[in-house]
Amino acid sequence: MTFEALGLRSEVLQSIKEMGYESPTPIQEQAIPHLLQEDSDFVGLAQTGTGKTAAFGLPLLSKIKIGRKLPEAIVICPTRELCLQITSDLKIFGKHLNVSVVPVYGGADIKKQITDIKKGVDVIVATPGRLMDLMNRKVIHLNEIRYVVLDEADEMLNMGFKEDIDDILKYTPLEKNVWLFSATMPKEVAAIASNYMDRPLEISIGNKNQGNENILHTYFVVYEKDRYPALKRLIDFHPEIYGLIFCRTKHETANVAQKLSRDGYNAEPLHGDLSQSMRDMVMERFRNREVQLLVATDVAARGIDVDSISHVIHYNLPDDIENYTHRSGRTARAGKKGESLSLLSQKEVFKIKGIERQMRTEFVKGVIPNAAEICQIQLKKLVQKVTSTTIREKDIEPFLPEMFEHFKDLNKEEVIKLFISAEFNRFIEYYERAGDLNASERSDKAGQGREREKGERRRDENKTRFFMNLGKRDGLNVGGLLRTLCDATGLKSGNIGRIDIMASYSFFDTDSEHVDRILKKVNGAQFEGHTISVEVSAAAKSSGPAKKSSNFSREKRSFGGGRPDKKPGSQGGFNKRRRDY
Repeated sequence: MTFEALGLRSEVLQSIKEMGYESPTPIQEQAIPHLLQEDSDFVGLAQTGTGKTAAFGLPLLSKIKIGRKLPEAIVICPTRELCLQITSDLKIFGKHLNVSVVPVYGGADIKKQITDIKKGVDVIVATPGRLMDLMNRKVIHLNEIRYVVLDEADEMLNMGFKEDIDDILKYTPLEKNVWLFSATMPKEVAAIASNYMDRPLEISIGNKNQGNENILHTYFVVYEKDRYPALKRLIDFHPEIYGLIFCRTKHETANVAQKLSRDGYNAEPLHGDLSQSMRDMVMERFRNREVQLLVATDVAARGIDVDSISHVIHYNLPDDIENYTHRSGRTARAGKKGESLSLLSQKEVFKIKGIERQMRTEFVKGVIPNAAEICQIQLKKLVQKVTSTTIREKDIEPFLPEMFEHFKDLNKEEVIKLFISAEFNRFIEYYERAGDLNASERSDKAGQGREREKGERRRDENKTRFFMNLGKRDGLNVGGLLRTLCDATGLKSGNIGRIDIMASYSFFDTDSEHVDRILKKVNGAQFEGHTISVEVSAAAKSSGPAKKSSNFSREKRSFGGGRPDKKPGSQGGFNKRRRDY
């Protein structure tokens, strides 16, 4: 279906065409025709990032009368960030209508908002608290309102806005349409539909409370003392990560962000103790990708609308399942794929089953990567960065004769080794003493745990670990990997040991006697249109776990891949960015 077939007014269609949109998302395709043709209440359930703003914004702008000076529609949303995002979208959708859209929210100059409203407004986009304030001041009158949109209704209720919403709706005319959009349908949202809506049409994209199918949900079980080191390993294993890290409290958020920044990661905090101007600055830098990792509380992160977030990491699981849905929904927006990674203690594993049931999704138990696997990934990233570098011939030409003189006694292989080692040695030294951070799902007696670990090591003595360039995103699963290996080599599945399928990579063990056959037969094989590349994993050469390096916190890595030598508090570190604010 195209937007032209939905029945939108021509000015709105012109804006959509200029934005490059061709076909509606499922929630838009189902909601827009009904909202355009019927004067009725409506409930739309769909995950964050599925296009709900356009689902109500496009028909709203197609139905209201522009230029009446009094607001005919009001959109209520939970946070300042979402308020500004909706306002921006509505202005873009309605730019050929000369529509007046005014945002009202806390933390901004109320006098300016009053002035803007008195000039005349067609649509008000508001957070509940500031809207109530302006209603009490007799600045906003809702007696002419024909359309009330409640966006992210479940989040508003989670934030304690139920009484405000009740009061606001009481001041609106009886003859109005209420359009409610939400990612989940808890009983409190259902109560709003029951109390203030008349036989609403309900459209649900997927099942109620179902998670986004483009998100891969993975959980990792770690000891409490290893939660932060495990977080760093997950970040290091995904060099291209651009993500959100969720913490439970403001104190924990600030602490984790400070530790990450001190250890060289490009991270900033976002929580309620920051001033509004500081929050705006952090968000602006995150949207512009000047910040790689945003460490946030649930409340502070509500309303974040960034399409390209690759990962959401739950440093702790939230108390409410609905919050997990909203957290994970920050990735895989606009049809993209994303990952939601959760760090759990042994006592928290039971929560996963509850989330799976309510969201109708499946979690994968992940393995915190070991040091050798991380070093291998980082080395590949470094080599990729070097080989894709643009050579500026004219600029470097004057310096080359002297440089060549320095390398005249070295062959090509030696030069490559030196350049890689100069950049990478510190990273390898940083990880060379790191141990296993994975915990069992159940607390076992210490003696039993040690015996099990010894048994696992004995069983793995005759195995060799391999790295494969394909993962879940390529459609690979355990069965597919086994089938591919056995078809290519003629081996039996019993010759294959432990298999770990990651998002973009995989690892597997085989009997050591088959190493040459694996390398010869599997390299270049095909899996669903992808060419397979395998090599012996660096983990196979690892000497095993030992004590953690004491230099861990002193090493510095940047967004682009690496200066592990920076010291805490030096130029470019956390303290300097604080002063820049």
